[in-house]
Amino acid sequence: MSFEAAVHAKTIHLDKLSLDMTAAAGSGHPSSAMSLGHIVTVLMYQTMRWDPKNPADPRADRLVLSEGHAVPIIYAAFADLGGYFGTPDNLRPVTLDDLKLLRATASELDGHPNPMEGFPFFDAATGSLGQGLSVAAGLALAARTDGLDRRIYCLIGDGESREGQIWEAIDFIADYKLSSVLPIFNCNGAGQSDRVSPQQSAETLARKLQAAGYEVSTIDGHDPEAIRRSLQTFVQQADSGKPMAVVARTVKGWGSATMQSGNWHGKPASGEALNKAKSELDERRVELVKSIGVPENFFRITAPTGAAPVPAEPGETPTFTDAMRRYDMLSIVQKGSWATRRAYGVALRTLGHANADVVALDADVKNSTFAETFSKDSELANRFFECRIAEQNMFSVGAGLSAGGKIPFCSTFAKFVTRGYDQIEMAMNSGANLKIVGSHAGISLAADGPSQMSLPDVAWFRSLSTMRDHRGNPGCYLLQPADAFAAYALTMVMAEYEGLCYMRTLRNDTEFLYDDNTVFNLGGFEVLTEGRDLLIAASGYMVHEANKCLDALDKAGIDATLVDLYSLPFDTEKLLDLANANNGMILTIEDNYGGGIGSAVADALTEDGGSFTLEQMFVRRIPKSARTADDELKLCGLHATDIIQRACRMLQVVEL
Repeated sequence: MSFEAAVHAKTIHLDKLSLDMTAAAGSGHPSSAMSLGHIVTVLMYQTMRWDPKNPADPRADRLVLSEGHAVPIIYAAFADLGGYFGTPDNLRPVTLDDLKLLRATASELDGHPNPMEGFPFFDAATGSLGQGLSVAAGLALAARTDGLDRRIYCLIGDGESREGQIWEAIDFIADYKLSSVLPIFNCNGAGQSDRVSPQQSAETLARKLQAAGYEVSTIDGHDPEAIRRSLQTFVQQADSGKPMAVVARTVKGWGSATMQSGNWHGKPASGEALNKAKSELDERRVELVKSIGVPENFFRITAPTGAAPVPAEPGETPTFTDAMRRYDMLSIVQKGSWATRRAYGVALRTLGHANADVVALDADVKNSTFAETFSKDSELANRFFECRIAEQNMFSVGAGLSAGGKIPFCSTFAKFVTRGYDQIEMAMNSGANLKIVGSHAGISLAADGPSQMSLPDVAWFRSLSTMRDHRGNPGCYLLQPADAFAAYALTMVMAEYEGLCYMRTLRNDTEFLYDDNTVFNLGGFEVLTEGRDLLIAASGYMVHEANKCLDALDKAGIDATLVDLYSLPFDTEKLLDLANANNGMILTIEDNYGGGIGSAVADALTEDGGSFTLEQMFVRRIPKSARTADDELKLCGLHATDIIQRACRMLQVVEL
């Protein structure tokens, strides 16, 4: 049997499995899967270096399915090859019966790639289109950092290539000469509801890629020899630094006239249509393959070789004061105030020296986020990755780096973090150990105006803190340090924790509230003053504004407790104890839109069922530019004078 005939035979077998499993599920995308059958066969049965019994081997080549809805074809090939799946301590081979459980609650085979559910062949959850190529780039950076020669293949739909993130990743791969990544565009010409735009045609995509500096191989995606030649060319130049891409013309529902007629996107065939589609594939096999079966061992998978990377053993990190002394900045500590964004930069640099797995990414604002302290350190510079103004790509690259065993810290302005909410959520779904730092947070930014202020971010990240991830931990920890000591310590804590964290930092200098002896924990908070009449809970910049009020409140006869609620989620029981000790009177203060710490406290009070009075102060209008932070706080009703008035009204006290 020829190679060409063998690929056709195997592809038809996998296509029929795709039809069967989606029919059993009652949903899925068999026609998209069938358009990729030949490419997946040549990749998984011959080109890729991997071990079906150890699909998560860090030395192995990787396959990222950006076109996540086409996943049945991967499941089919994986099962046919005897691939193992499940939890690390309970791996077993996928069976045909497992395929019939596609999309079932108890199945590891989700409707789109989802490694945390027990399918370790994949490195990231995909299916929210446009993100896979960025993940592939992150995997390539991790491999390069570890000195591994693994190659990363990424399957991309032509429709999703309309997404800007694809082109952010194309530029990023070219910038970093990541020639070990092969983007493969599946050009079947059909989107979900209509044909794709001519702008996403095979011809136009090829020209765009060539203009970006790529060597492009345009092929018939159902021609086994053409696929093999293109992949061999890629393998031969994977270390050249010259990026390459494959543009494959394919047919949605290849091999079956039934699946090519009408719109079968997202619709499984069943009953008579299923039988007819499989019969048409059998007829196609007779046409293309002369022998009955494929000889055993016709396809040969090359197992990965070489030593696996060893995770770095983290070293001890100095205190904030000692770190400042190390970098000849002790005078700043003696000054008594500093911006939390600057303290983050010192912490990041310190972490880089303590842990070789820590990497840093930024989006062309490193001189403002102070990630530049990492990039300018000659010993760390090769672990810093400038992503430029392409935040969505940055977060997905971070997810890929995490899958490659790294601890990525991604920083940009907190306002621009909001552009990547989808990418961040998908990274969380992937189990990524991602750390995100948003600087210039809140309205204290003042002069730059609302286009630069992060205002809904707390509510969004807070929503992730209310659920549990695959490890049983909060989906995300949201951190808002009020001073430099807290920012430094919380950066260290983030690095030690496995999972998603988001930390907001401030542009303005803030007075030191803490010292090296203060212990900060995820889920913790700090009691700055303890009273009996009113519990004030604030975070970040607003801790300082609330702190200004204490003397005036005391003169008015209000003995207030002030809590720095620097973490969401927080220790609910401990906070409720404080609330009860203050007659159940609580005032929350935050410099963002609602849905943040006030809502988190409200939820805790509701669940407790006790008798409490809660009032929330947050930004209730669109801000505008102001010359000073003080002016902005007055504009938004969050100035110290506003806090004093609200507290006095709550306790029915006449303000002095």
